[in-house]
Amino acid sequence: MAQPRTLGELRKAGYRSRSVKDEMRANLIRKLRAEETLFPGIVGYEDTVVPHLVNAILSRHNFILLGLRGQAKSRILRSLVSLLDMEMPFLAGCEINDDPLRPICRACNERIEQCGDATPIAYLPRESRYVEKLATPDVTIADMIGDLDPIKAARGGHALSSELTIHFGLLPRANRGIFAINELPDLAGKIQVGLFNIMQEGDVQIKGYPVRLPLDVMLVFTANPEDYTARGKIITPLKDRIGSEIRTHYPMALEHGIAITAQEAWTERDGGLKLIVPQFMRELIECVAFEARQEKRIDKRSGVSQRMPIACLEDVASSAERRALLEREEVAVPRPADLYAALPSLTGKFELEYEGEVRGADAVARDVIRQAAGRVFRKYFDKVSLQPVIQYFELGGTLKYPESGSAAKVLGQLKKIQELLEKTHALGIGPKDDAALLVSGAEFILEGLYAQKKISRNEEVGFHAAPRQTEPAAEEPSPLGSRRRPLN
Repeated sequence: MAQPRTLGELRKAGYRSRSVKDEMRANLIRKLRAEETLFPGIVGYEDTVVPHLVNAILSRHNFILLGLRGQAKSRILRSLVSLLDMEMPFLAGCEINDDPLRPICRACNERIEQCGDATPIAYLPRESRYVEKLATPDVTIADMIGDLDPIKAARGGHALSSELTIHFGLLPRANRGIFAINELPDLAGKIQVGLFNIMQEGDVQIKGYPVRLPLDVMLVFTANPEDYTARGKIITPLKDRIGSEIRTHYPMALEHGIAITAQEAWTERDGGLKLIVPQFMRELIECVAFEARQEKRIDKRSGVSQRMPIACLEDVASSAERRALLEREEVAVPRPADLYAALPSLTGKFELEYEGEVRGADAVARDVIRQAAGRVFRKYFDKVSLQPVIQYFELGGTLKYPESGSAAKVLGQLKKIQELLEKTHALGIGPKDDAALLVSGAEFILEGLYAQKKISRNEEVGFHAAPRQTEPAAEEPSPLGSRRRPLN
């Protein structure tokens, strides 16, 4: 059946006007009854954030998402588009997407008076009904609401006080859709006043002329709780008019973090290499983020973004890819040593407290990696005896190999350590697996023993027996490169 193309055809088709909040509520109810996924790609919020979001939409509330950086706030707002109808009829040519049955702009009302039922109708896809603005201190009322356009006035012969001379801003252009403002506290106070006035009263003054704009908009915001004092604040009248304040959070379970990182990280590489990221490496990378969020030398108020493990996984994969390309191997498998090669993707993702500043971001990141390695190691080897491996070093054995060494060469050295390769079965790696996988698993065992202070290492001799002392030893460089790392 052809879509109505005029106002008369639309009325005959039985079209009924409804607000955007009613539209979203109806589509949400339909999705809930059909047990559809409400927010695809949002992991770990099923029992915390999502129920509050559902309640806010069912209540037809404007809402704000409060949370630290990297907690999927913007992604949630953009996914709200799925709750809109696929298409929406509006008066063709209208800058603010006027409802054909309830026009609010003067130009559309005059056109309907002239054309009547022959007034043309167009359709707006739901993706075009979402408008997003990053709040910055330089945003003006003209950007948000609009301004008088002298050129329009001159060309049309209108007085400057006429609504026909207005150049509409972002908010009116989001009429009958969703208007999102990121980092709301950064918005100047006078702009926030304009926002709540148009939210509550539907009017605004532009250049001293009162303009009535009863907009139909779903207003959603994001903010970092620290921004209330660090960069600005939400003025009380606006905050009072926001229906729901919803708190977001970082992944609470390691599995959720791993799923998010796997979903977002670019690991489907081209170039002819087969990239295999073992599960224990995914857990190790994610655990680095979990440990960083608990590290006292890292500023918890700033947070550790979920972008950190995403960037880290990509960097670790690239390090393995580079090694495989240089050694002309067909399979690239990340090793724990690649985490240290990926330090640039870690140190830029957190802010340090004073104690951390004294120690340095690089050293703090290495400590966090060591803590994460110990945590993941305990999961796999808590009940596995590794005494033969430890004994190899206690009897004077050492192990040193270059970070960029090929899997075949490194595997030859690892075979000298009694039962080391056999212990990789706890990681799901068998003797028939690729050499690169065996090397990665064996190196993880050594990294875990180092994290638990069962063995030690330095740049000169590589892995060796742990020193027999109770007091902490001085820091020594890693054998895997020129970068330094702490030694027990």
